[in-house]
Amino acid sequence: MKTLGVVITDGVGFRNFILSDFLSEAEASFDKVVVLSCLPISVYEGFTKGCKVVELEVFEERFSTWFFMKLKEVAHLQLHKRGNFGIQDSYRINKTKSKSIRGYAKRFIFFITKFLKSESWIHRFNRLQQQTFKTDKITKDYKTILQAEGVDFLFFTHQRPPYIAPLLYASEQLGIPNGSFIFSWDNLASKGRMAGHFNHYFVWSHLMKAELLEFYTSVNASQVRVVGTPQFEPYVLERYKTLEQDFYEKFKLKAECKTICFSCGDVATSKNDPLYIEVIAEAIQNGVFGAVNFIVRTSPAESPERFHFLKERYPFIIWNYPKWDLVRQDHQETWSQRVPNVEDMKDLRSVLQYSDVFVNMCSTMSLDAMCFDKPVINPVFGTAANGLYDDQRFLKYAHYKRVVESGAVAIVTTSDALVTAIKESLNMPSIRLDAQRDLLAMQVSCELEHTSQRIVNSIQSCLN
Repeated sequence: MKTLGVVITDGVGFRNFILSDFLSEAEASFDKVVVLSCLPISVYEGFTKGCKVVELEVFEERFSTWFFMKLKEVAHLQLHKRGNFGIQDSYRINKTKSKSIRGYAKRFIFFITKFLKSESWIHRFNRLQQQTFKTDKITKDYKTILQAEGVDFLFFTHQRPPYIAPLLYASEQLGIPNGSFIFSWDNLASKGRMAGHFNHYFVWSHLMKAELLEFYTSVNASQVRVVGTPQFEPYVLERYKTLEQDFYEKFKLKAECKTICFSCGDVATSKNDPLYIEVIAEAIQNGVFGAVNFIVRTSPAESPERFHFLKERYPFIIWNYPKWDLVRQDHQETWSQRVPNVEDMKDLRSVLQYSDVFVNMCSTMSLDAMCFDKPVINPVFGTAANGLYDDQRFLKYAHYKRVVESGAVAIVTTSDALVTAIKESLNMPSIRLDAQRDLLAMQVSCELEHTSQRIVNSIQSCLN
């Protein structure tokens, strides 16, 4: 008998691996499936008929663990920052002037990693990090769970959260093979180090495989499997489909009008979103586009207070607040504890399927819209000099530089250019269609259909 352990780290992992077909495919292929959850067990009600859910204790990171994790991360950034703007930006953001113990420690880390930044040193720091779990009670508890459930393969749905490191260590100590799905398209070329070293890696594309081998030189190509991503699989699953008439009725839209959708990022990286929404709303109010619907979908990672003034000023805007419930407060990454429901997945799919133009600031939602062949516009007004939040710098990140160079989206840097691009996309929706399809094929190398089955089959192959 073979048992698969699936580690769900956050609400996005829940969406990708619980709301897709992954669990049903895993249950059909393994004798037993156990979900090891960093979310409360209550969120799985109605989703896990054939498998067991074990709620993991919330990991409280000690200073020693944090120190070696940060050493590993900053060394990785130091090693790869040359010629890579995204990593340079992450390196800059990590710096601090804090006078706390961790502030002083971080400055020391930045100093010594100028010299100790090779792949071999990163491996040493990782071993020291893992050794901090050796006597922890949580490690003993995790070992007990893995042994009691008879886990034969431990599949992590995200490679970066620091709180998965002790569970990874427990699997290493027990000799249980493990693997991780690479969470997002920007995680390798612009982020810090993974939480640890995995036996196997599951990636979106051949491009992502090449990035993994570039930034993690100790990984062998045979350890990496190209599987696509379950993030987009619900867009081809019948159970999430909404009839067009029902979409218009639910959001109180005019069926005879075209629909513009603005998708927000979170306040940390999309501070200019209110400005972009206001530019579009003013143009609509002045009749620039004729009669249109305007729907704004806010970020599931935050509550929508920063947009309240726009709701009052422009009552014709239709607001789609994602139905992601905050299920736990006492967590080091509170945003990770926001969990979507089925209704929100249906809402998202219908907004993507039936809107006519998509506007967002350089987010993954550009790819979501391309799954439905919709024209995409990326407004980036901010620079280091004009007083706005500098979002133009994201165009230089490796993953988004490819988007810019592909010609698949309209990049706009002024209010007039944004309005012009929307008019163009409403009148000629297929203007960038070929470039969009090429970009999507590069970023996601596999068909959306049967993504979950493909991932499960790849996991099975790791055990053969």
